[in-house]
Amino acid sequence: MALPRAGHDIRGRAMHMNRRHLLLTAAMAPMAGFARAGTADPVILTTSGPVRGLVQDGINVFRGVRYGADTATTRFAKPKRPDPWTEVQPATGYGASSPQRGGDARQSEDCLFLNVWTPGLGDGGLRPVMVYIHGGAYNSGSGSDDLYDGTRLAARHDVVVITVNHRLNAFGYLYLEPLIPGVFPDSGNAGQWDLVLALEWVRDNAAAFGGDPGRVMVFGQSGGGAKIATMMASPAAADLFHSAATMSGQQVTASGPLHAERRARTLLEALKIDASRPAAIAELPAARIVEALDARDPLDETQGLYFGPVLDERMLTRHPFWPDAPAQSARIPMILGNTLDETRTLIGRREPEKFDLGWEDLPGALALHMRCDIDPGTVVAAYREVYPERTPGEIFFAAATAGRSWRGQVEEADARARQGAPTWVYRFDLPWTQDGGKWGAPHAVDIGYVFGNLDKANAMPGEAAAAKRINEELGGAFVSLARTGTPEHAGLTGWPMYRVPSRETLLFGAQTRLVRDPRGEERKLFAKVPFNQWGS
Repeated sequence: MALPRAGHDIRGRAMHMNRRHLLLTAAMAPMAGFARAGTADPVILTTSGPVRGLVQDGINVFRGVRYGADTATTRFAKPKRPDPWTEVQPATGYGASSPQRGGDARQSEDCLFLNVWTPGLGDGGLRPVMVYIHGGAYNSGSGSDDLYDGTRLAARHDVVVITVNHRLNAFGYLYLEPLIPGVFPDSGNAGQWDLVLALEWVRDNAAAFGGDPGRVMVFGQSGGGAKIATMMASPAAADLFHSAATMSGQQVTASGPLHAERRARTLLEALKIDASRPAAIAELPAARIVEALDARDPLDETQGLYFGPVLDERMLTRHPFWPDAPAQSARIPMILGNTLDETRTLIGRREPEKFDLGWEDLPGALALHMRCDIDPGTVVAAYREVYPERTPGEIFFAAATAGRSWRGQVEEADARARQGAPTWVYRFDLPWTQDGGKWGAPHAVDIGYVFGNLDKANAMPGEAAAAKRINEELGGAFVSLARTGTPEHAGLTGWPMYRVPSRETLLFGAQTRLVRDPRGEERKLFAKVPFNQWGS
């Protein structure tokens, strides 16, 4: 049997194989066929060359599949496709993560790898393809986290699951164009260009892995969701995905080019690179650049340097969701989700004293953490009127969540509703049981439910019976969106599209219930002031 090749889109859009791939296919013809699932290690011919995976729990798994060339050869530039190979390459271990502070010990500029879990290979299964983009605020993270293992999601729902690594922080988002015109024109969005290349790989190889290139869903949490929001306004990403879901990750505006230039100058100063020769940064060891990431941000000296997508007039010619929702994504069905207590871990782990704030210290704490220009005394008074039973610490986390973490979702959901785009919104309310429920339903609590990995490290399971129910409801909703374009399924009905002013939102908690305009008083309070996307 011949090795299966990447096929064509069932929608009738022909896949154009370039001359390099045709030559590679001819070279592979004499090889023996591939091993079917469950019999031996499977081998698949990708558009770059053959890779060998393994079978685990009945699922074909390919880890560390190369989709791009070593980015050390294209530092601060668009990624390149890898040179083709003819020898079968092992795909049984995760590839390296992008250079970053802490995190995965295996870090390298050679980081353009992805991982695939699939129930079938080259079988014409035309399964939905679910591509997960990891979080980490553009600064850190990896698609190799065990929490994102796609085995159960693929097995339970007969889908193809893919996770991706790409360039982060300065390697992915350092904007050098104003300092070195014409040398690194795509530097401010190199990490986004990596994701575009990964999705092109998915389009070209989905059929070989049993997937449907016409049903590709992107989903991501925190920074991963923000990267998706950015792609929804990126012409280069048009038609590369057909549905989307974001979990606590919004990107209303990108970094302005002048602000991005100031951050680039700050990094060069931290690296002691003379302003007359900024291109010297391309010659530095990666470790030195990572060390300099702790330099204070010139726009907010309480934070380290921010790097994120830039309005560069190339990858981005408009802000992702301002002044309106992007027209190119109006037909893409989308789920937008946030959690009830986002900042309890985002702030509370780093500053545990915030749980025990007194009334006299509350306004100052809010002024620092709300990330919007509103009088904190007014905020405290409003919250005390609406929630008289709450302590200062409880009001702090609620207001910080509403002002900085939830507000962006409201902006995006409202913009899509005004556009008439198919949009569904949820809030995750089921508390994590850790430490007696102290953390509530914090940032990242919903990841384990979508993947069905509540027993993995870093998962945040709630009370067992409710957790089991939500695991089926929420995971099934994401799969249904990928498969049918709507989140409703046999185990979850009655989730209408989000509209303004009713703002229908599904709450996943002790019971799953539909609420209109939840936290409406909080939303109105913060609607008094313009939304400030951190970093833009």
